[in-house]
Amino acid sequence: MPDVVLLAQIASTGVLTGLIWTIQIVHYPLFAAVGDAEFVSYQQQHSKRITIVVGPLMLVEAATAVLLVGLRPTSVPEWIPWAGLAMVIVIWLSTALVQIPCHTRLAAGFDPEIHQRLVRSNWIRTIAWTARMFILLVAGWLVFGG
Repeated sequence: MPDVVLLAQIASTGVLTGLIWTIQIVHYPLFAAVGDAEFVSYQQQHSKRITIVVGPLMLVEAATAVLLVGLRPTSVPEWIPWAGLAMVIVIWLSTALVQIPCHTRLAAGFDPEIHQRLVRSNWIRTIAWTARMFILLVAGWLVFGG
């Protein structure tokens, strides 16, 4: 069971890490290129569609992060699941307290300051997911390749 939990962690975090880099480098910066007349509709559709993609993945990631603390494979140091869970908490707090409010403000119309806050603050999630992926790959190597 611990191996399955770790694999679910690696899979969900891997997809979310790739997605956040795409959003950070490609998607969020391009918000500024959407015309004013189309922006509100674009923002609303973005929020609706991205939630369908990331919502289930983030729930799987959070659930398996909690499970991994208690079901840690013996070859994985105890700090890895705790560090991973801490990063999930950072990601969720950043999402709830910073990115969602930015998206809510942008839903009323494009605002260059709010857009820049969204792009800059999203580095928190980008770095946290990247760090999670790194430590999970180390854990995976310790369990499956070491």
